[in-house]
Amino acid sequence: MYDYIIVGAGLYGAVCAHEAKKAGKKVLVIDRRSTIAGNVYTEKIEGIHVHKYGAHIFHTNNKKVWEYVNQFTEFNRFTNSPVANYKGELYSLPFNMYTFNKMWGVVTPKEAEEKIQEQRSKAGITEPKNLEEQAISLVGTDIYEKLVKGYTEKQWGRDCAELPAFIIKRLPVRLTFDNNYFNALYQGIPIGGYTKMVENMLEGIEVRLGIDYLKEKEYFDAMAEKVIYTGPIDAYFNYSLGILEYRSVRFDTEVLDMPNFQGNAAVNYTDRETPWTRIIEHKWFEFGKDENGEDLSKTVISREYSSEWNVGDEPYYPVNDEKNGALYQKYQALAENEKNVIFGGRLGEYKYYDMDAVINSALEMIGAEL
Repeated sequence: MYDYIIVGAGLYGAVCAHEAKKAGKKVLVIDRRSTIAGNVYTEKIEGIHVHKYGAHIFHTNNKKVWEYVNQFTEFNRFTNSPVANYKGELYSLPFNMYTFNKMWGVVTPKEAEEKIQEQRSKAGITEPKNLEEQAISLVGTDIYEKLVKGYTEKQWGRDCAELPAFIIKRLPVRLTFDNNYFNALYQGIPIGGYTKMVENMLEGIEVRLGIDYLKEKEYFDAMAEKVIYTGPIDAYFNYSLGILEYRSVRFDTEVLDMPNFQGNAAVNYTDRETPWTRIIEHKWFEFGKDENGEDLSKTVISREYSSEWNVGDEPYYPVNDEKNGALYQKYQALAENEKNVIFGGRLGEYKYYDMDAVINSALEMIGAEL
C-alpha cells in the first residue's frame, strides 16, 4: 500500500516524508505520541509557544539546511544569550569578557588570559583525563567551581571527575564581549512555533498518531516496501543485547500572572544545591510579543530537572561513553541485517544531534535512497 512507512513524526521523519512525497512516493507517517514534531513540539499557552520537551533554538552554518527549513517557516532573529545564576550571582554565558570581569574584575582580554593561565598552571594539568581537568584547563578553577561543576553534575548525575573530557571540549570561551552562545551564521526560532513548521513539512501526507509501531510491527511491515525507523534502536530489537543508557529530563511548567519572571529565555542554575538545572521563560524566544506584536501580560516558565533514564521514560541525551558505544555497535550490526528497514535520527543512531544535523542527515539519507 505504501512505498515508505516512517516511524516517528519528528524532524528526521518529517524531512524524509516530505522528500519521498515530492519524489512521487506513497508515504504513511506514524507516531506513538498524540502530537507531531517529536521533541521540538511547541504548544500554545496564553498566546506563548511553549517548548514542551525543552528549549530548541535553531542554529546552523549549513546554508543548504537553512534554505531548506525556510521553505516551511519564517524565522525570527532570536540570539541565544543564556545567564548563569550561582547562588544569586549572575554571570554571562558563554564565558566571555563580561563573565571574566564579574568573576575577577579584569578589564582586558590580556588580563583574562593571564588569570586563566595562572589557575591552569596552579592546577598542574597538562593532559586532561576527565571533564573536571578539561574544564579547569579551559577556564580556570574559579569558573569551573562556580559555573561548570554543579550544573554538569546535575545534568549527568555523575561526578565531573568521572565524566569523559570530550563532553566539554566544545565549551565556548571568548576573550571578547560577544555573548551569542552559538558560533552560527544562521539562528532563530520559527515564527508560529516548531509544530507549525513540521505541519508544513507533512502537508498532504497521511499521518496516524497514537500508534505504537513495535506493538503492531508485522501489520505495518506488511503494508510497505520499506520502513524508516526513528525510534530507539535497542527497543526495535526488544533490548535483546542490553539497554542503551540515556539521561532524561523532567519539566515543571507553570503559567504566572506577571509579564516578566526572569528577563531572559534561559537562566542556568549552576550551584549543586538548586535541584533544577535551568529555568526557561518561553515568551522571550519571541521577544515577549504575541502574533500581532502586542506585549503579553502573562508568562510561562519551565523548570528542568535532569534524571536517570529508565525504560518507559522519554530518552533525551545518549550516554556516549565506551560501554554504551560498544553496545550500540552491536545493535548497528543487527540493524544492517534488516534489509527493508532504515534506522535514522537521534534515537535510531544513538547520537546527540543538533537540529540542523538531524535535517542534514535525513536529506542525505533520503536523497541517496530516492
